[in-house]
Amino acid sequence: MKAIQFNATIPRYVLGTTLGKLFPSLLWSGLSCTYLADVPEPQLPGDEWAVINTHYGGICGSDMGAIHLHASPYFSPFLSFPFTFGHENYGSIAEIGRGVNDLRHRQRVVVEPLLWCTPRGFEDLCRYCARGEINRCERQTTGDVAPGLMIGNCRDTSGSWSEFFVAHHSQIYPLPEAINDENALMIEPLAVGLHAVLQNMPADDEVVLIVGAGSIGLCLLAALRSLGSRSHVLVLARYPFQAQAARKLGADEVILSNKDHDHYQELVSKTDASLLQPMIGKRVVVGGVDRTFECIGSDTSLDDALRLTRAGGRVVLVGVPGISKHVDWTAIFANELDVRASFTYNHTEQFGGRTWRTFDLALDLMQRGLVDLSWMVTHRFRLEDYAQAFSRNTARSQTIKSVFTFNHSDSRPNHSPSG
Repeated sequence: MKAIQFNATIPRYVLGTTLGKLFPSLLWSGLSCTYLADVPEPQLPGDEWAVINTHYGGICGSDMGAIHLHASPYFSPFLSFPFTFGHENYGSIAEIGRGVNDLRHRQRVVVEPLLWCTPRGFEDLCRYCARGEINRCERQTTGDVAPGLMIGNCRDTSGSWSEFFVAHHSQIYPLPEAINDENALMIEPLAVGLHAVLQNMPADDEVVLIVGAGSIGLCLLAALRSLGSRSHVLVLARYPFQAQAARKLGADEVILSNKDHDHYQELVSKTDASLLQPMIGKRVVVGGVDRTFECIGSDTSLDDALRLTRAGGRVVLVGVPGISKHVDWTAIFANELDVRASFTYNHTEQFGGRTWRTFDLALDLMQRGLVDLSWMVTHRFRLEDYAQAFSRNTARSQTIKSVFTFNHSDSRPNHSPSG
C-alpha cells in the first residue's frame, strides 16, 4: 500500500534544514525526511487489535511542523523510524483480532491515537495510566509495539496517511449514526480543545484570549462554548477567513494580527489596559486578559500570550512549541503569571458530575448537536496528491482542515476478518 512516511536520518535531516527554506517541495520529495512509499500492510500486533480501513486522514499543524523540520528533537527518543504519518483519523473496521468481541466488520470508528500502557500490553499500569492520565504515560518506548507517542509516529502501527493502520481495541470508539464523516474526523482535534478547557475552565466573568484561529484554536473555542462557558472570548486571528470562522463558533470579538493591524493597541482598548514602550523591543502591556490559551506554538505567539495576560493571570500552552529563541520570559516573573501546558487528552475529565474519557465527551457533544465542526473540513486530497496537499495547506488557500481521502473497501486483499 502507499503511505506517507517520515525517516529522520542525519543526511536527510541536514539536507532538509539546509535547502528546505529555499525549495520547500524538497522537504517531501524523497530527498529529505518525508516521502511517499510503498509499504507492507500492517499486521495485527496481537489478538486484541484491529485493522482500520482509513476513510479520512487529517493533516495536523504538528504534522506540518515535522515535515518542515521545525519540531524539537526532544520527542525523537519517543518515536520509531520510519513511521507513517497520521493521528487524526476516521475509518472502518477491516480486520478484527480473536480477542476483540465488541467490534464488528465494517463498523464506522474513530481511534484515540495515544499509545499508553494498555495498547502496549501492560496489565500493571504505570502510575499515570492507573489514574486515567494516559497522556502522561511513562512507558511510551516499551511494550508490544515500537516507541511512539501515538499512532502516526510509531513504525509498527502505520497511520492514517495510508489505506490501513492498526489500533488496540481500547483505542477504538464506534461512531453513532448521527455523527457524519467530517465531524468524525474532527473528534481528535476537538478532544485536544476539550482537554485544555476542562483543565483550565474560565469563570463566566473572565476575559479570555485565544491566540491563533487555526483548527486547534477554533476547536478550543468550540469546546468553550459547547461546555457552556459564558466568558467573554477574544480571538487573535491572522486572516479574515479565520476571523469569520471564529465568529461562527461564538467568539465575542476577533482581533486581526497581521502587518496591517496593531493587535496590541486593539486588545488594550478592549481590556482597559495600557501600553508602555521600553528602551528597545516590543511594547509592555499593563493589564490585559484574565486567561490566555496559546494555540500556535511559535515564538511570536508565545511572546504575545505572555505579554497580553494581566498580572496574576493564567497562560495555557496548547500549541506544540519547538526550541524558542525569541521569547522574553520576563513577563512570567514580573506579573507572577500562572503558566500551564495542555497535552492531548485523557480518561479522567471531570464534567457534568461524572468522569469522562475525552473522546467519549467529544462524541456525546456532537451526538447531542451541541457542536458541529463538519464545515471545518475545507480541503480533500488523494494520497498521491500529497505534494499539492502540503503546498496548499496555507492561508492563501483559506485552509482550515485538509484531509487525505481513500477509496475504502472495508476489507483487505488476501485478508479476512479473524474475529
